[in-house]
Amino acid sequence: MLTIKPTLIATAIAVSAISLGGCATKDYVNEHVAAVDAKVQTTQGQVDQHQTRLAQLDQTTKEALDRATAAGKLAEGKFLYSMVLSDDSVKFPVDSSKLSPEAQERLTAFADKLKNDNRNVYLEIQGHTDARGPDTLNTQLGEKRAEAVRLFMNQHGVPLNRMSTISYGKQDPVADNKTRTGRAQNRRVVMVVMS
Repeated sequence: MLTIKPTLIATAIAVSAISLGGCATKDYVNEHVAAVDAKVQTTQGQVDQHQTRLAQLDQTTKEALDRATAAGKLAEGKFLYSMVLSDDSVKFPVDSSKLSPEAQERLTAFADKLKNDNRNVYLEIQGHTDARGPDTLNTQLGEKRAEAVRLFMNQHGVPLNRMSTISYGKQDPVADNKTRTGRAQNRRVVMVVMS
């Protein structure tokens, strides 16, 4: 009869336990490495998104600087005349920067006048709102109105480098904001022509 020594059995059990433990540890490590890799890839994706956003902000900053430089040129020029597009004549709807047909008609005539005058002039396009709503939204809405006019004027032959926009939001009313008529007059775009 064959006798197996207890030490041999104990050694075989120990070797089996160690090898099984090694497999469990390897699976555990692989599982956690995969989880960490997934987190790293997610973080890299977020970093890439942030870098893209920073590049967009950098471009926006450059455009703002260009507009500020153009506004500085305007400030150096002398006032010739201005034209006002107010809600009572061109119907800027509340919370809207869309140009009505009346506004487009007046702007087309204004662009034609500028081209026929054939003078090197600069336009400062000022956006205004009524007093309803928060300051930040009114400032943004004033900028959108001024920008809508600037783009329309450019489509009708006025060079972009001869125009700049600025938003006064609700800061420079021309009428009382307590009345409907006054608020309509305050929703406006003013185009200041300078030489």
